[in-house]
Formats: sequence, structure tokens, C-alpha cells
Amino acid sequence: MEAYWQNVLESCTLCPRNCRVNRRNGQIGYCQETADLSVSRASLHMWEEPCLSGKEGAGTVFFTGCNLRCIYCQNAEIADGNHGAHITPGRLAEIFLELQEQKANNIDLVTPTHHTPTIAEAITLAKKQGLTIPVVYNCGGYESTETLRNLEGLIDIWMPDMKYGENDLARKLSGVSDYVEISRQALTEMIRQQPLPVFDERGIMQKGVLVRHLVLPGHLKNSRIVLDWLWENVSDHIWLSLMSQYTPLRAFPDTPELERRITKREYEKITTYALNLGFTNAYIQDREVAKDSFIPAFDLTGILK
Repeated sequence: MEAYWQNVLESCTLCPRNCRVNRRNGQIGYCQETADLSVSRASLHMWEEPCLSGKEGAGTVFFTGCNLRCIYCQNAEIADGNHGAHITPGRLAEIFLELQEQKANNIDLVTPTHHTPTIAEAITLAKKQGLTIPVVYNCGGYESTETLRNLEGLIDIWMPDMKYGENDLARKLSGVSDYVEISRQALTEMIRQQPLPVFDERGIMQKGVLVRHLVLPGHLKNSRIVLDWLWENVSDHIWLSLMSQYTPLRAFPDTPELERRITKREYEKITTYALNLGFTNAYIQDREVAKDSFIPAFDLTGILK
């Protein structure tokens, strides 16, 4: 496994983009990152799903860069590879342990895909030094199954987005033409590794798969396609989070429907659709979270000593 992590960055195939650039020599992939680990924030976060945040908070670690180009990205400030500090695997392991000391319910890795070799090293180090809380892989869903397989045994909770059921929409809004097939394959691998959810006595998830779907204004058909596939293929294995938090942060001349929040009626249509399909292990979100004030400040909190 260690050899895989060493070699993959010399011709990067960590994600399905398969850029094959030599990130170890300083070349930048689609993710906008070299091999250097870049992190923008580490802190307790109270606004994840209740089974992750609980009363104490999730121990979120935000990585810079991203392998998607979602035009509505709420973390665009760091998705372009900026606003981060370069740290070592040893320092990342220390951050994990510091969050555990702060009583975090888990280590919540936010957009980790393109930094997985360093993250895997840091998790291994931290576990040797006393890390016991679950590790959450919080991603956009566009994942390489080979990378996921090489993370087996290190990740306790998989939390992918399943953004799209239509590739045309994925291409238009996130710059990727095969999102549907790739995200379904990735989810299947995640479930293979963690087939059933496990909770502690407080109701905090310790193992499992939690799938997020952000309901977009004007695109209810897309949401229905996503829900249909999830119900028909993996409904017994996952928890579902239907998110209403879409927040328009700028103008979208080519997609004017994204210049507004979803309406109460739109969200109710999708939640009702999910319930009518038969989903019971599902989180339904308060529309009040659709505010930019819920986006954390990417100010290197918790990163530097």
C-alpha cells in the first residue's frame, strides 16, 4: 500500500480525472495542488448531520483544492487551491489528536481526495499515537475506486455527495461528463467496505455510509433520479441527508435558476418523494441553514502551532 501512495503522485491517478502529472515534482493537477499537503482550517463544527456533530461537534479538517468545478461551490475560496498552509503528515496527525482532545466526535476530512497519500500517512501515525475516534471521508462523490480500495481500514465513515443523476447537468454545473457512473461505482465500493451503519449509545455514527444530496433550485428531476437509484440499489445500506442549504453566492448568467434559494415547496416535493419511495433513515434539513454565515472562515484556525 505504501508503494502505491508513493508512486501514484508521480503520474497522478488519485481521482478519475487521471491527470497523470508528476505532483511530486511540483506539477499541478486539475485539483490545483502539487504533492504538498495544503489545509485551511481545523476546528469543531456543529453543523454537520446530527449523527456526526452531536453536542460536541465534528472535528472538521478542510483541505484546499478540489477535483470538481461546481459553479455554485460554497467553499470556492479554498477549492481553487488557495488560502491554505502547507503542513507535514506529522503535523496533520497532531491536528487529529488535538481535535480528539477537544472532544470531537470524529475526524471529518473535508474534500480529501487529492491529498489521500498524505492523509493516509497521517491517519496511520495518529492511530499509533492514540487516535480512537472515527475518521470520516467527506467528499464530492467523484472518486477513483482504486484509491478508495487503498484507503480500506483507515476510513470508518464514508460521506460522499451524490450530486447528479444526469451527466449533462454534471457537465454544465461541475465540469465533469461521467459523474453519474463514477459516483455510483464509488458508492458501491464504500458500501463494500462499510456495509452497515454502527452507532454508539449517544446515537453518534461510528461506522457506515451517509450519502448527501443537495437539492438545487429548478432541478427537481435530477433529485428524483438520484433518489430512485439510491432506493433501488443501496437503500438498506446507507443513511441519507437531503440538504436544502443551497446558497447563491454570485450571479449565474447561464443558469439563472441558481440565482435563488430553493423554495419551501421545492424542498417539500423532494422530501415527500423520498419518504414515498420508502426512505426512513434520512435527515431533512431546516431551510434556515441556507445562509452564507454557516460557511466557516478559512483562516488557518487550528492549523499552525
